[in-house]
Order: sequence, then structure tokens, then C-alpha cells
Amino acid sequence: MRAAPPAPGPQEARLADLPLTVLVGVTGVGKSTALAALGAGIRLLPDRREVTDAVMIAPLAGGPVRDREQRFALTARYRQTHPGGMAQALGSLLADTGHWQGPLVFDGLRGLDEVRYAAQTFAAWRFVALGAPDAVRVRRLLGRADAFDQLGAAALGHDLRADLAALDGAGTVFSAAELDSLAALPADGFAPAEVLAKTRIVLSERRHYDPAAAEAFLLTLPPERALVLDTVALAPAGVAAAIQGWANGGRA
Repeated sequence: MRAAPPAPGPQEARLADLPLTVLVGVTGVGKSTALAALGAGIRLLPDRREVTDAVMIAPLAGGPVRDREQRFALTARYRQTHPGGMAQALGSLLADTGHWQGPLVFDGLRGLDEVRYAAQTFAAWRFVALGAPDAVRVRRLLGRADAFDQLGAAALGHDLRADLAALDGAGTVFSAAELDSLAALPADGFAPAEVLAKTRIVLSERRHYDPAAAEAFLLTLPPERALVLDTVALAPAGVAAAIQGWANGGRA
């Protein structure tokens, strides 16, 4: 895919006009489970990370950026001139229809601005939103080995609970009980520095995207157009069954 020229070529189509299924959710909500549930017959478009690198990061930074907080800052700069964020970037791209055939899926959109822009601008797009509490997301990040989950080093003191509470936004996003629970994670074998780093990722993302607002907006759409699932209330098999039923024309 590439940035859209004035008009599509004879074997190209704007993603804006194609019937995409779009996953919505922040890091650690269970999008991998959702992708598996949608089945082997789907065509998965280049994901959010790849589109961000090509359309936002490279033009603004002049090269690759790995640090998650720096990436959030750069994508925020992009949204200053493109209020639809990733939705606007994705809708501007062209697909080679000789290659991109069948049910197309994109992973994914985040936050109210992106979701509302996509729903109001691209009538053929449908949405599957996945949600999980922020403390659960930290635990899930600790349980995966994704090289993309990188941040610059942060000072680690002698009291992890105090370090967590001192993070920007921690007192707004996490309750005191949740901070206590996160501070206790080293007892389960997680390094304190990793707990602190994954918590910073969740907080950095939450400063830019509000999952609850995005989900609330999607719930105003017709049920055939949007599915909202809690990946804590539902086990992975339940998430898979709900998505499969919805994708086949049923309701969750």
C-alpha cells in the first residue's frame, strides 16, 4: 500500500471504500485472540504499527523510532493536522485489488477521535472493540515477549509502590488497591523494573487515547456495525464465539 494519488489506478481501490473489519483497542486488550477468532480466511492488512511507521513516524522523525513514549508524542503531532489520526491515515491509502481480496481486517484503531472519524467517514467499515482494565493490561504486557514494548530507562528506587505512584497519571488511572497489586507483582517472578516499564507504557497510551469513550461511541452504532467485548468478563473462547457469531451475521 502507498499514500493515495489523486485517483486510484485500474487495479486499485481506496481503503476508505472497502468493507473493512477494524479492531479497536489499546495495548494488552486481547486483539491477538480476536484475530484468531476471525479465522484463516481473512486478509490482514499491514497493522497499526506498520502504517504508523510509514505515514507518521518516518515523515516526522526522519527514521525509525522504537521508544513507545516518543512514538506516542510523534503520533500526537500527526493528529494536530490530521484529527482522524490512524483512521484518517488508513483511509487515505490504496490497496492493490489483485492482492487484497476477501474479508479485509485492520488492527487497529484507538480512542474516541479515531473511532468516531472512521465510523462517520467510512460507511463500509465495521468495528470490533476489545476492552480490559488498565491493571489487567499491565499484567498481560508482562506476560508477552514483544520487542516493541520498549521505553527509555526510568529510575527505580527502593520502593516499587512509591515509584509506581510517582508515574505521570498513575493516581488518575489506577486506584490505590490496583497500585498495591502492581507493586506486589515481583512476588510472582516479575522484575520490578519490568513492572515499572509496562505500567509506564499503559499510562503513556492512556494519556493519548480513552478506551471507554471509544467504546461508548461504538455502542451508539447499529449492532451489526459494532461489537464491544470485555476480554476479562469473557474467556478467550467466549471472545472467539462472540466475534464469529457477529461476523457471520448474528449478534453477540
